[in-house]
Amino acid sequence: MTTDTDQGGLASLGGLTFGTTDLGRGTRAGSVEEAAAVETALAMLRSGAFVDTSNMYAGGRAEEVLGIALAELAPTERAGAADRIITKIDRDADTGVFDADQVQRSHEQSLSRLGLERVRWLHLHDPYVIPFGEARAPGGVIDQMVRIRDEGRADAIGIAAGRTPVVAQYVDTGVFDMVLSHNRFTLVDRSAAGLFADARGRGMTVFNAALFGGNLLAKGSVAGSSYAYQPVSPALREWTAGVERLCGDVDVPLAAVALRFSLRSPLVDSTVVTASSPARVEQLLALAEVHVPEELWPAIDLLPTAPTPIIDQEDAR
Repeated sequence: MTTDTDQGGLASLGGLTFGTTDLGRGTRAGSVEEAAAVETALAMLRSGAFVDTSNMYAGGRAEEVLGIALAELAPTERAGAADRIITKIDRDADTGVFDADQVQRSHEQSLSRLGLERVRWLHLHDPYVIPFGEARAPGGVIDQMVRIRDEGRADAIGIAAGRTPVVAQYVDTGVFDMVLSHNRFTLVDRSAAGLFADARGRGMTVFNAALFGGNLLAKGSVAGSSYAYQPVSPALREWTAGVERLCGDVDVPLAAVALRFSLRSPLVDSTVVTASSPARVEQLLALAEVHVPEELWPAIDLLPTAPTPIIDQEDAR
């Protein structure tokens, strides 16, 4: 860790943070499906890991399900679990509006769904719908995020998005305590390495999400069908098969190696992984403990550069 909790960091942050992108998606209040989602939320909260959610995840259902799960915990257990929840400020899902007033509305909606008076860790999420110049203008979304922290309504604020040039602009402001990037620091794509190094140099907490890139690095070259929300190209499938052969030589599964790549990095404070069931929570916790021989890493580095499908453009607005 780079900072302590009193300074806005996450001093007790562990190796894994559980993501909730699809938690409760499509479920109705009181349904059997909702009850199953609550059980998954409880498994995450009881694991001792941090839990990453968002105002927009599953149309708001992710936060609602987490709120139900929190209410089922005993008071002492609930307090500790609530301190490990990280949520995100989002644009208006209907209009796309993303201004200071929307930051406030999004924050209030999240607290209502979660059943909490405050969330300690708060990201600004995917601010692609507004020019950076508008976001950083006086009275804009960045000022509102800082105000939330300064007023004690959050301990730390962050920027969470994918496009590295866009994220870098927000990091360069020097006002954020955390950064989250996805799909861009994995076995396949390492384009966020410079961003993460810069953030660490500024004392920021770094979250690395989507280290499986979708399902390619979780399921492998035969079954994996996507990387970074795009179909897997023949060239990327062939490259992944080459990594699998190296993994087979040391008898470790590709998924464990993909996870360990992020967990072992000095650039990453916590690795965000999504779990769809209590069993998957346990599976990921076990996967994080798999020993990966050190000699595998230089062997992977000798492979040709992976044909990543990600091409990040500068934000020209």
